[in-house]
Amino acid sequence: MKTIDRSEPFIVEMGLRPEHRQQAAQGYWRAFSRKLRYPLGPEAKALSFIESVLDPTHAICAVSHDGQFLGMAGFKSAHGALVGGGIRDLARIYGWIGAILRGGLIHVLERDCADGTLLMDGIFVEPKARGQGVGTALLQAVEAHAAELKMQRIRLDVIDTNPRARALYEREGYSERSVLSLGPLKLIFGFSSAAQMTKNVSR
Repeated sequence: MKTIDRSEPFIVEMGLRPEHRQQAAQGYWRAFSRKLRYPLGPEAKALSFIESVLDPTHAICAVSHDGQFLGMAGFKSAHGALVGGGIRDLARIYGWIGAILRGGLIHVLERDCADGTLLMDGIFVEPKARGQGVGTALLQAVEAHAAELKMQRIRLDVIDTNPRARALYEREGYSERSVLSLGPLKLIFGFSSAAQMTKNVSR
């Protein structure tokens, strides 16, 4: 696990420590349960699924100097995603019929990777760590990783019901490129539209 930044009162590092796996799954669900409630709910099964498929190679985490998990940013590549998994992974938790139905809903939220673009796959900060600059540090770490990979830009999507996150992205230099409207599907996912935002990577 490679540390890519260090500043008081926390460390930002590549990967996900094994002892933080359960807490990371809980934090991810807390952050995104509104849009994942139908594809992955109920909560107990969602947590089991997320914890089982979390990929540490697609994670960047913030950890206090005494080892407490503070937050995580994920990204997606041609080789995987922070929260990936396939139909068999879904079936282990929901059964085959449930896996097929849920897989269709998840497909609606899927985003393809583009050449030269690092695609973010979720970011969240633990409630106890908010207001300490953890979110900003995670975003900056993602940008540093994108530069190491020689990517040209970073892309993320932010839903219309999360203005606080959008304000953070704008402060960090992300700008809106397009907006996807969900139409009637907003009743399932809990938001009406998602803005695609990008930032060019500094070298």
